[in-house]
Amino acid sequence: MLSLEGISLRIGDSGQPLLSDVSASFSQGEFVAVIGPSGCGKSTLLKVIAGIAAGEEEGAIRWDGRDFSEEDFKPSEIGYVPQFSIAHEELTVEECVEYSARLRVAELSSEERESLVTRLLAEVGMAEFSERRVKVLSGGQKRRLALAMELVSSPPILLCDEVTSGLDPQSEEEIVTLLRRVARDGNRLVISVTHSLKNLSDYDAVAVLYRGVLAYAGAPSHLSHYFRVEGPELVYPRLPDREPSEWQASWKKHADAFQQGREARVVIEPTSRVRTCPECRAECPDEVKFCKVCGCKVPDDGAGNAVSEGGTPGVISQFITLTERRLKIFFRSHSQLWLQAGLVFGFPAIVSIFGWKGLPQIRNLSMGLDVNVLQQQSEALDFLKQASSVGSLVSGIIMFEVVLLTLMGANNSGREIAGERQIFEKEKLAGLGTGAYLLSKILFLGLLCAVQSLWMGFFIHHTCSFPGELAPQLLFLFLVNAAMTSVCLAISSYMGTAEQASLASIYLVGFQLPLSGAVLALPQWLGTITRPFIAAYWSWSGMLQTLRGERYYDIAAMVIQTTLSAGDLCLMVLLVHIVAGLLLAYQGCQRTRME
Repeated sequence: MLSLEGISLRIGDSGQPLLSDVSASFSQGEFVAVIGPSGCGKSTLLKVIAGIAAGEEEGAIRWDGRDFSEEDFKPSEIGYVPQFSIAHEELTVEECVEYSARLRVAELSSEERESLVTRLLAEVGMAEFSERRVKVLSGGQKRRLALAMELVSSPPILLCDEVTSGLDPQSEEEIVTLLRRVARDGNRLVISVTHSLKNLSDYDAVAVLYRGVLAYAGAPSHLSHYFRVEGPELVYPRLPDREPSEWQASWKKHADAFQQGREARVVIEPTSRVRTCPECRAECPDEVKFCKVCGCKVPDDGAGNAVSEGGTPGVISQFITLTERRLKIFFRSHSQLWLQAGLVFGFPAIVSIFGWKGLPQIRNLSMGLDVNVLQQQSEALDFLKQASSVGSLVSGIIMFEVVLLTLMGANNSGREIAGERQIFEKEKLAGLGTGAYLLSKILFLGLLCAVQSLWMGFFIHHTCSFPGELAPQLLFLFLVNAAMTSVCLAISSYMGTAEQASLASIYLVGFQLPLSGAVLALPQWLGTITRPFIAAYWSWSGMLQTLRGERYYDIAAMVIQTTLSAGDLCLMVLLVHIVAGLLLAYQGCQRTRME
């Protein structure tokens, strides 16, 4: 039994609480509807139960006598189906359920996982759509898929937040019937937030919230009688007739009198089922707890189905699963592939335009005694003109490479977390580790950075006959790309939407060129303040340091008005940018942003 004891939730030190002294109890096997006007606290109540509500909570939540705040509850014990889609659109229905099982249930063999996926898709009526991609599913089909993904760990408590919202009447009725069957067959508590009052008779209990208080929590057959209206559809207009505190006091006074009809409603009929032993694959009757063939324990998910008791998969297992999924999504997205191809091959081609004939050679000055003073002055002036032109070209090509790579870095990660934040939060609630998630992002983005940076460096070096050592130049190009990618990943982890994260990342790139000092020298005080945060400066300065020993370095140094830093310092600062960005990204991922 789930018991809510005086649940209150307040955001900030002042203002009306979102929930106020909500007390109710719901039994295993019940199908419960939570209804009420918009903004009354329905979804907030579900988030409090799920443990993802933001704010100061009071009261206690108990499941079979265990306190949610004190006991070590497994993520598999509570399922949460949000209103928004929780699946990647490039994946198929079958792949979504399979990846969900791999991320949530440990110690399942491939055969057991395949059997689990097949059974769940059949249960929710999605077997015939198993090969369809999520992006072509209807609203009702997406809700069924979300339910299948949530049932992979066989949670005894299933919370559904407005899963019937926006559906046509037939689809809504089908989802309600499906949820009722999930509650019955699995002997699990299913609590569903809904605005619809059409199918209340299919529920075992109805909880009515009004401005954060509980106005009713009983059988649907008593709802009209309690509110003294002719039908459920008239309950909402009736609520403003009293203050919330009056409805709360009235229900506390009459609650006991309305429980009898509700308790007699839930009847779980015992059925004989056959389960499969996870060790020897022998068929075992439902009432048998240990296999008669091999003697091992046969776990039960409440519906007579063998499940794993290994808990949530470890960091390495989740990391491998997430990386595999991310690469599959990337290669299936034609728009992403074309964009990356345009960046990888287009940007170096643009840079090479300025030096495709190679860097010009600088003629030496004639310092012989047979040259008169006027000729020496003319040659010196000509040398200065050449030096100014070539020095600016060398510095400009390097800065052009660096700035374009920072733009690639922003594009790499600006939307990476924010774009799938709700999916990540849902998977985190189900047991996904933040470390595994971030590691998968590091590997995927690191591969992108390596391809982009190495091709940029190789192409420019050979096309423009660029001087200096290639290896350290490639290193500086990779580090500036990785630094911007890491920082923008951190931005993405803190922003509420992908658009906000992308815009903030582009703004950051926009500051790189003017604040680097590569074009115009900054005032000393401003350069001292901003330079530590400008990754482009450190890569540009480090790249120029690789030209030491070449005449081009001296020529470039003649025209550059900004002080260059040592190569080792440039490397260290870029590494600090990368580490700082990843630490901030980890901290941002730890924060809950479930909407």
